[in-house]
Amino acid sequence: MVDIAQQIAHWRDGAREEWQVASELIEKGRIRHALFFAHLALEKALKALVCRHTGDLAPRTHNLARLAEVAAVEPTTAHLLVLSILNEFSQAGRYPDDRVPLPTLDQARLRIGEANEVLQWLMQL
Repeated sequence: MVDIAQQIAHWRDGAREEWQVASELIEKGRIRHALFFAHLALEKALKALVCRHTGDLAPRTHNLARLAEVAAVEPTTAHLLVLSILNEFSQAGRYPDDRVPLPTLDQARLRIGEANEVLQWLMQL
């Protein structure tokens, strides 16, 4: 039997840890990696909410909008845009043939700030 409380704690702790890595990487100018870890932090926060909502394991997907749907959360239009943009960096960090053009460091810092707002919202739900 699955311990849902343990699953939720695992995903939430992971979200915090991945966010810390994203923050450190953006400060070092590692744009692609920072955005990848920002995506991963949001993914893990959403998976915690999926577990809480469904009482089951989170699906093995990296699609943030799909995870929000399964978790039955209602992101704002702005939040959905952030989720959509960061989805692009999920693949860019995993597969060499799926490289998306990197934003400038200033643009990446803006994306990280937007992702942080979404993460804070998710962690409060």
